[in-house]
Amino acid sequence: MDSQTSHSGHSALYERIAASFARQGMMQHLGAQLDRVTVGEVELSLPYSDKVTQQQESFHGGVMGALADIAGGYAGLTKAPEGMEVVTVEYKINFLSSKSGGALRALGRVTRPGKRLIVTTAEVTHVADDGTTTPCALMQQTLAVVPKNY
Repeated sequence: MDSQTSHSGHSALYERIAASFARQGMMQHLGAQLDRVTVGEVELSLPYSDKVTQQQESFHGGVMGALADIAGGYAGLTKAPEGMEVVTVEYKINFLSSKSGGALRALGRVTRPGKRLIVTTAEVTHVADDGTTTPCALMQQTLAVVPKNY
């Protein structure tokens, strides 16, 4: 198994994460993309659109939280055994900034893998059209490893 993959270099690990990500109705609706899969890390991106804003036309905090949750969850899934899934037990998020335009990037990382629980973090960053980056949110998450039910 490759230890690092992207959508241009597919491996069994990438295919596992991509197949699950394709079933994420909300992420598909919002236009999120799976950008990178590495053992213990997953990176997602979400372009700005009117689907992801709050009343002041910035990225909505709920969107940032969802993107962080999904990035951390998939990072955890890279460490879970075949035939198993992960579900979020809890997460705590700090919102640092809200921006409009550009895109959000979420990098999920496994902090502590375990047989029953996996702890992850995720960093959500705004990438402006000129390439300038701004930290937007930090999340810590606990995942439970559960049997796949489909």
